[in-house]
Amino acid sequence: MVLKLTARIALLRAVNVAGHATIEMAKLRALLTALGFEEPRTLLQSGNLVFCGGSGDDAAVEQQLEREAAKRLGVSTDVFVRTAAEWRQLIKRNPFEDEAEHEPRLLHVVLLKDAVKAPAVAALQASVKGPEQIAGHGRHIYVTYPNGSGRSKLTIAAIEKKLGTRGTARNWNTVLKLDALASPG
Repeated sequence: MVLKLTARIALLRAVNVAGHATIEMAKLRALLTALGFEEPRTLLQSGNLVFCGGSGDDAAVEQQLEREAAKRLGVSTDVFVRTAAEWRQLIKRNPFEDEAEHEPRLLHVVLLKDAVKAPAVAALQASVKGPEQIAGHGRHIYVTYPNGSGRSKLTIAAIEKKLGTRGTARNWNTVLKLDALASPG
């Protein structure tokens, strides 16, 4: 019997942004290999990882990667881990299909450390002064940025403050690329 390893996707928060928390992707892949993870791959230079293996749930793998990145690479950052199956569900449950098809760079998924309930997401939406729309619950939300995210007042800091948990965002193009990277052959 062949044991199939779980494919996982990990996002590091705010690395390689304006010279902050600089990590070479080759060193990040080497770290995962040293920790016993298999097939580590990176996407772009912003801390997007796909790998196989790891014992424990998402939170345990997150804690291991956060601890070892700080210890071995000198970078303290939040890590957000999802299995490839969870990632596919995240894609399937996207409530903004039109944006995903026509303007994928303007649709972002925010992965959260802690699950949030629908009323908290509704309160976040009610607090928005611009055209952005928010949906979702659990450990991720979807945000549309019709005018782009660069000038929006709905920043990750504002989202974290309102929801009471840490998060990191990726646009829909990156979400789909990570899914393709995590999908078997």
